[in-house]
Amino acid sequence: MQGEITFGILGLLLVYTVNGCPERCLCNITLKEVSCTGNRLSEIPKGVPPDTEILYLQNNHIHTISNAAFTDMPQLQVLDLSNNIISSLSSHTFDGLHNLLKLNLANNSINYMDNKTLHETQNLKQLDLSFNNLTSLPEGLFKNQKNLIWLGMHQNQLHQLDTALLDSLSNLQVLFFQKNKWICDCHMAGLKLWLESFLYKGGQIDEILCTEPEDLRSKDLMKIPHELFEPCFSVEYKSPHADSDHRNPTIQNLHVKNENDNNSDCTTKSKPRTGSLRHAVATIVITGVICGIVCLMMLAAAIYGCSYAALMAKYQRELKKLEHLGPEVEQGSAEEKEPLDGSLP
Repeated sequence: MQGEITFGILGLLLVYTVNGCPERCLCNITLKEVSCTGNRLSEIPKGVPPDTEILYLQNNHIHTISNAAFTDMPQLQVLDLSNNIISSLSSHTFDGLHNLLKLNLANNSINYMDNKTLHETQNLKQLDLSFNNLTSLPEGLFKNQKNLIWLGMHQNQLHQLDTALLDSLSNLQVLFFQKNKWICDCHMAGLKLWLESFLYKGGQIDEILCTEPEDLRSKDLMKIPHELFEPCFSVEYKSPHADSDHRNPTIQNLHVKNENDNNSDCTTKSKPRTGSLRHAVATIVITGVICGIVCLMMLAAAIYGCSYAALMAKYQRELKKLEHLGPEVEQGSAEEKEPLDGSLP
């Protein structure tokens, strides 16, 4: 019995303390897993076995990631960097991770990502960027992410999002955007249309609650009618002497841009006339019925008026005719009475 216990202990030591395992980490050679969780690490540990497929680095004090940190881990498939204090991600942060499938960066302090941060992680299927300080996403960030099926962006500082960023995510199935600083003005109309199409195709999203304007605060973007959004316009001042080194601020031309200008000002209608297509159709039908009834009443009144006028005209003609016949009738009556009067004794 004592021999079996000793053999078991030796087996565990073989699994978790192999040569080349980083200090303060546990290595499982069977699962090809390295766990450095909760060890107050300030940087990515060195000496991780090159055949490692799973690397846990959550709950540490990692604040920066060097460009060559993961180049010696070509087989890595799962990387968990959650619950650290990372603030930025450069274009070479994840170089060499061509086989990475799952990347967890949740609960950090990320406020900047280069547009090429993910350019070598083409096989990525799950990306969690939630609970960070991202105010925007760089153009082209998801350019090579055609295999991504799960994206978490909730609990950041996003206020608007260009749908061109999402167009390349052709296989996306789950998208979480809750608890950001969404400004639900006319610039959000494009995202609303994209999300409606995404839902129609079977995608899954959470609530996108507005923080501005005041009258839409805490309203779900997906429940706000399209009629509420007006086209966005911006005003750009351009000097007629554009090629000159000095511009005259008093002589400027006025140019109007469309809603593609992210810096333009736009507002939403405060009182939409119709809440949805169904309400609009119902309103048109009711209006048509009311107009029809009014027209019928006017037609009936016109017919009645014409009939009454015709009767009154006929009555007047008959009355005048009787007035002309009145003297003749009286004269004839008098002549008829004279012989009768002469015959009396």
